Amino acid sequence: MSSSLRLGSTAPDFEADTTQGRIKFHEWIGDSWAILFSHPADFTPVCTTELGEVSRRAADFTKRNVKVIGLSANDLGSHEGWIKDINEVGSTNVQFPIIADADRKVSVLYDMLDQQDATNVDNKGLPFTIRTVFIIDPNKKIRLTLSYPAAVGRNFDEIIRAVDALQLGDNYKIATPVNWKKGEDVIVNNAVSNEDAKKLFPDYKAVLPYLRTTADPSA
Repeated sequence: MSSSLRLGSTAPDFEADTTQGRIKFHEWIGDSWAILFSHPADFTPVCTTELGEVSRRAADFTKRNVKVIGLSANDLGSHEGWIKDINEVGSTNVQFPIIADADRKVSVLYDMLDQQDATNVDNKGLPFTIRTVFIIDPNKKIRLTLSYPAAVGRNFDEIIRAVDALQLGDNYKIATPVNWKKGEDVIVNNAVSNEDAKKLFPDYKAVLPYLRTTADPSA
């Protein structure tokens, strides 16, 4: 990831052609959360399974006010042909946009290009992207990033879990423990005094002086 793109940085804005028309990224996000995820190339096996999964999970993203947008270093014509394969193999109907980034402009802007796998290149020797994920909030701030090598498919259960944790932490003064899932107990933020914790979370438990747990306040 570029040294200028840190957690809390403003996600770079851009204009790009997608399978749903030309977009201005920040305008497209609007008041939603967004997940921007890159793929090495069209018509590749791991990517095909991933996009099918994202499409099948559309309702999970919608109920969390999350828009998803893919990116691959190919042109629109290639994307449109590839979507047919994704729909067939994944038994789905892709409805989210995929950015056409054959010139790598967005990939360079977000530092998504592969610097590790010498085989992850196009027929001109230009590197494809790795499997990058950016979770971006409605204020256009980067809240979480993940980077996977081309040969490793992503776990979208974990990505959705991370969205749940981020949104819960924004709404309540809590943090989430290891392997947390929505509905399970959470940790009272250390910035909250015991006195305030009693008001906010009357049934909280002090496991250690610095570890206080409480029921999921959204449950």
